[in-house]
Amino acid sequence: MASTAPEAGFALRFVSGKYQGGTVPLRDGRDVVVGRSSDLDLVLADDMVSRKHARISVRGGEVTIQDLGSTNGIFVNGEKVKKARLREGDRILIGASILKLVAAEPGSEERTDAEIRQGLEAAAAKVPSEGVAMRGRLEEVPLPDLLQLLATSKKSGALSLRSGEARASIHLRDGRVVACEIEGRPQVAPRKAFFRTVAWAGGTFELLPPADAIPEALDEPLEGLLMEGMQQIDELRLIEAAPPPEGRLSLAAPLQAPLRALGPEELDLVQLALEHGVVSEVVDRAAFPDSKALGLLKTLVARGYLALA
Repeated sequence: MASTAPEAGFALRFVSGKYQGGTVPLRDGRDVVVGRSSDLDLVLADDMVSRKHARISVRGGEVTIQDLGSTNGIFVNGEKVKKARLREGDRILIGASILKLVAAEPGSEERTDAEIRQGLEAAAAKVPSEGVAMRGRLEEVPLPDLLQLLATSKKSGALSLRSGEARASIHLRDGRVVACEIEGRPQVAPRKAFFRTVAWAGGTFELLPPADAIPEALDEPLEGLLMEGMQQIDELRLIEAAPPPEGRLSLAAPLQAPLRALGPEELDLVQLALEHGVVSEVVDRAAFPDSKALGLLKTLVARGYLALA
């Protein structure tokens, strides 16, 4: 990441919140005061935002942010701060808005304050907000980063995720992940569902109001869950020629060795293969991580216990 300002300077781009897609150019030597009060430089009409919430300053190409005694604080890359230096790519959470420090487009510093406000209102008009506390794209805010922001700021709600045809929900209570489910796949256990969604590199997210009667199926520190999720992603990448999700499994005939030679986890997978017959269904129901399930299925096929079509 750049440590000095490029020639065009910096800008704040809203990647979530009312003004998603809008930008605010930052001018060297000038402060931008953010808050709920209508007479400030950047007005965020949000109950989580104080009247005077934060000040963003640029001096000699160095960008800093300072909390102005707000009730709910400011968060930079998931860490609550009183004052911090910002670098290109940093993400700032203020209330329900996530802003990203980006390189400004050439000429953007010439926009008047009125033009900047008009641009923000035009962006706001494109973003429906009924019942949604926060929304954005995972390409802009990767899910692990988003979860850290929500956890540190103790947000509650149902984080609705979409990636291609896949849909999932991660339920938060006071910043703690309490449940996760993948739409249409109730057989996937909550921890396994969480690890799969963490791997989604693109898509959209919306933070909706908390759902009613969600069982607290997860009760672990977010940091540990994310670390395990990242580890599983790395392990999946190391599996060469893994059985395809749509592959059909059956008991090999003739068997190359007696089933009694298998361990308990291998026998469980053979049983699941006989009951469900499709790789994705077997992996869904396996009581261990996807990487381990796929690795064992690959081995069972190679050793002549299962046939893959």
